[in-house]
Amino acid sequence: MKKQLLTVAVSSALAFTALLVAAPQADAATGTIVSSVNFRSAPNTSASSYGYIRTGEQVDVIAKVNDWWYKVRDDEGRVGYISTSSKYMKVSGSTSSSTSKSVTTSSATTATDSTALRNKIIEAGKAYLGTPYEYSSSRDNTRTFDCSDFVRQAFKDGAGITLPSDSRSQGDYVRSIGKTSTSWSQLKPGDLMFFMEYRGTSASLYPSDKSGQRITHVGIYLGNGQILHTYSKDSGGVRIDSIAGKSWEARFIFGGSALK
Repeated sequence: MKKQLLTVAVSSALAFTALLVAAPQADAATGTIVSSVNFRSAPNTSASSYGYIRTGEQVDVIAKVNDWWYKVRDDEGRVGYISTSSKYMKVSGSTSSSTSKSVTTSSATTATDSTALRNKIIEAGKAYLGTPYEYSSSRDNTRTFDCSDFVRQAFKDGAGITLPSDSRSQGDYVRSIGKTSTSWSQLKPGDLMFFMEYRGTSASLYPSDKSGQRITHVGIYLGNGQILHTYSKDSGGVRIDSIAGKSWEARFIFGGSALK
């Protein structure tokens, strides 16, 4: 009798183990590309690209990293990141999510947010007042700046932080931290400000909802309605401007901290 019971117990355990092994894993969500999309190595627009995933191809969606990026696996087994915009991909099935605050850019270093650190960044930026503007300036020297190069250098000098090299990637990084506002008057000194393209001096030329607008400019908020930035050769390079009632106010998309 004992032998029979032992045999039954062993058989049951083996059967249960087999069921566990055979149990299917939860299917990853599947994404079908509806318009060719850039496949990047990290969740920011300055990251290196594997190339484009073409219309009609499918990927496994591993996770939704934040509101702007999916982590996916292509048919070659490569893991990378693509835009969450529905104009690029249709997703079927559920995806896991990562919290926005866990996302960093591959080139950014974190630092503790503090008033003292913000002041150091501002002072570092002011040290370059009058430095000439140059579109697509070299990131290897400080002889000239474009807007994102200037912001990047101020954070590098003042806080030891290396931000992404272009304004849209800097915007992605600030959004990933999560401390943003669409009202410039709610910003703190040292926050970054992001703007859409220039369309003229009248506020009526700009949409009231700018959430979908493309970032074309970035600067550092100084407080008291002022911004430290650079935007053209004719403007004299790095300078301080007022925001209220100017085209900067009409162009403003959002702002926020690049400090954690």
